Amino acid sequence: LKDDLIAEIGGREEHTTNNKMELTAAINALEFLSSYSLTDTTIYTDSEYVMKGITEWIKTWQLKNWRTASKKPVLNQDLWLQLLSLTEGQEISWKYVPGHAGVKLNERADAIATSFADLHRAGREVDSIDLYNGPREKYPYK
Repeated sequence: LKDDLIAEIGGREEHTTNNKMELTAAINALEFLSSYSLTDTTIYTDSEYVMKGITEWIKTWQLKNWRTASKKPVLNQDLWLQLLSLTEGQEISWKYVPGHAGVKLNERADAIATSFADLHRAGREVDSIDLYNGPREKYPYK
């Protein structure tokens, strides 16, 4: 993907948690980007769980056979393993963005996620959400 293009993606799952969806968002973004020959990628997230998990905690979890400091199994291990696999051999910079703080692109990401959840609750089809895919200069959510 070039710097002058924007592609919005989104989705939903039934019977899930916020942490699972935050992880799934990162996984889906990296899977989407994997078809492009990128030398480096920056992932912006408002999830400290994802940010700290992939940049700090995961190394310790691996060394401790996927156990937390309190010796309990790491939650969402399947998703962490998937995310780890997608990051191997990649130059990925993880940047934390505070949620609900007026950061425009983060507010747009939240609107997309909320729309997918709201449409499902209302019993409407998810494909009616207007996701942008095109040149950066025409992106309406700057």
